[in-house]
Amino acid sequence: MKNVVFPFYLRLACVLIILIAGGYLAILGKNVLSPLLFAFLFALLLLPLANFLQNSLRFSRAIACAVSVLIFLFVVSGIIYLLSSQIADLSHEWPLLKSQVTALFHDFQQWLEQTFHINLQKQAQYIDNTTSKVLSSSGTMIEQTVLSVSSLILLLVFTLIYTFFLLLYRRLLMRFVVAAFTEKYISVINEIAENIKYIVRKYITGLFFEMAIVVSVACIIFWLLGIKYVFLLGLLVGVLNLIPYLGIFTALFISVSITFATFDAKHAVYVAVGVICIHLIDSNFLMPKIVGSQVKINPLIIILGVVIGEMVWGIAGMFLAVPYIAMAKVIFDRTQGLQSWGILLGDEENPPKKIKLFLRKFRKVRNED
Repeated sequence: MKNVVFPFYLRLACVLIILIAGGYLAILGKNVLSPLLFAFLFALLLLPLANFLQNSLRFSRAIACAVSVLIFLFVVSGIIYLLSSQIADLSHEWPLLKSQVTALFHDFQQWLEQTFHINLQKQAQYIDNTTSKVLSSSGTMIEQTVLSVSSLILLLVFTLIYTFFLLLYRRLLMRFVVAAFTEKYISVINEIAENIKYIVRKYITGLFFEMAIVVSVACIIFWLLGIKYVFLLGLLVGVLNLIPYLGIFTALFISVSITFATFDAKHAVYVAVGVICIHLIDSNFLMPKIVGSQVKINPLIIILGVVIGEMVWGIAGMFLAVPYIAMAKVIFDRTQGLQSWGILLGDEENPPKKIKLFLRKFRKVRNED
């Protein structure tokens, strides 16, 4: 029986329809899908620990999964505790921050008056109008803040629950995936599953290792500069650096603001230079060696993924974008008819063997034409 090949524009239309429908369903199911996708990543990360507890220490599968999740919870809780204690100490600097900002604002008013000839009365009138608008919407802002905190807590709770059950029923889920396809695709499915487990595990561990290096280097630089809250600023730079391309600007703004509030403008400039140098070293040396060797994705696709992830799911979408794009690339590279999308996502000098064969066939057909 002859295979039917649909024209490209028809296949592209089907892809666009799937993307639009999938994006719409993702927006509707954010509260369910977001913790589930985080849980899938954490389950892959904790899988070796659960296997070790079950096989080497003879724990039952349920206990091994529960202990793995609890260990992960203790690590995350320790980081949150250290960060919150530093933030609590920073709150004592509020009077100094207020005086610094007031002095800076007064100098800025004088500069506006001298440069643009806007007198202080007009500036005060504009500030009063802006302040009244902010105060009128303060109730909404407080309500949104409370909802955001509660949503974050629920996200963490459901993520831990989903992680436990994904670890517990991992074999059942794998049997379901295998049974959903015909027998001739079993080898391909197993290959895809093993590659996804390997890449995601290496990617997440590489990110944590990279974050540890960035935090250590940042803390050393801030300590040498003699500024306050060395660990807080170093941890913020390391954690926000996990957000591709956008996190560095947030880390730069926060670290410079805190340094200016607790020290002076001179040291704030030093901190800004230090953060920029750390980012340059990380993006050009650490990221390609530690993380980039596991995930080869086109930088344009990464930026688009991060931006679209933020539009759909906010900060959670920014963190989830890169690992799930990497999973999609693994699937595309090993699925007949989807290799072209794997090429679009990839940025590799040495593509996988199946992509090489696909490119050879493409060149052969083009030469014959």
